[in-house]
Amino acid sequence: MSPFDLSGRRAVVTGANTGLGQAIALSLAQAGADIVAVGRSAMDETREKLRPTGVAFTEVRADLATLEPIARIVAEASAGGRADILVNNAGIIRRADAIDFTEADWDAVMDVNLKSTFFLTQAFARRWLEDGQGGKVINIASLLSFQGGIRIPSYTASKSGLAGLTRLLACEWAGRGINVNAIAPGYFVTNNTEALRNDPKRSADILARIPAGHWGEPSELGGAAVFLASPAASYVHGVVLPVDGGWLAR
Repeated sequence: MSPFDLSGRRAVVTGANTGLGQAIALSLAQAGADIVAVGRSAMDETREKLRPTGVAFTEVRADLATLEPIARIVAEASAGGRADILVNNAGIIRRADAIDFTEADWDAVMDVNLKSTFFLTQAFARRWLEDGQGGKVINIASLLSFQGGIRIPSYTASKSGLAGLTRLLACEWAGRGINVNAIAPGYFVTNNTEALRNDPKRSADILARIPAGHWGEPSELGGAAVFLASPAASYVHGVVLPVDGGWLAR
């Protein structure tokens, strides 16, 4: 059996209705994992993209702006079988100069990107620690886990915090059968980067720094998620893995 085979596993992917979350869900499904897709909007497109894989697909509609849906997400995700993999991909971004940034925009981003991610992970980990069968957590960090960026103070703070949280949880749970790691995507073609791609100067500046010479396609992210979710990464703990076309190397 391939060490990358996820057959018989069940993966929960938040923010799976579009973009990177959808691409990660597809890659995990292609490796054999059943998928629980969590998102604020309908998952019809994701369901259709995954249909050829033949895996079981479960849709959970939930808004992670608050902690209210967490118990329900865990219950619905586990109803069709044990959830073994959690991909914390759901995230939002707000843009404004730091001098003008509002408390509302700060709180909205921190609540989704950091607070809900922690408490959803905690909820699944409680089950994994109780049954002793372990689990895999993959947080979706960012280049802003390493760099400052501009005009996105709460996003940078949340993604820097997520990198730290990844390491802390790895320290606490690695010896108890739970792998906690993160992926830091570079500049990908998604809804979140649409404003950047539509700004000719910003887009050109970004592209000039990417050694690979192009914005990432969401499909180019999935392999890292399959690796971290698979037995091949059984001794990998607390890593923040950049998938960035070489951005951080330059």
